[in-house]
Amino acid sequence: MPEYDRDLALEILTQILRSAQTIIKRFEPIQSPEDFVKSEAGMEKLDAICMQLIAIGESLKNLDKVTKQSLLHKYQQVDWKKAKGMRDIISHHYFDLNAEAIFDVCKNHIGRLSRTVEKIIKDLTSV
Repeated sequence: MPEYDRDLALEILTQILRSAQTIIKRFEPIQSPEDFVKSEAGMEKLDAICMQLIAIGESLKNLDKVTKQSLLHKYQQVDWKKAKGMRDIISHHYFDLNAEAIFDVCKNHIGRLSRTVEKIIKDLTSV
């Protein structure tokens, strides 16, 4: 049995999953980094996705606090340090933001994060 508030951890994980799924949906029409910057609609997508990435990073930090850093390290499929750090990069260096970096995160990492969070939720609910 975990030595932390499992219900609170599950609530945070559900929020992370919801944000990841929102990113996946919003990213669907994006075919290249240029799609983010070539139009006002693309810039709005970039802004919306960045907001969700900030929420994920902040929630991951909160999850670490709630679980006393005893949960995420068990799921090596995701580089959790980079996922949490993305929040800081976007928040503190927004005007230097690189559309290519956000494109890469969306294309190559968010799906894995989403699947891993689903697995963590499943593991915690079957305890």
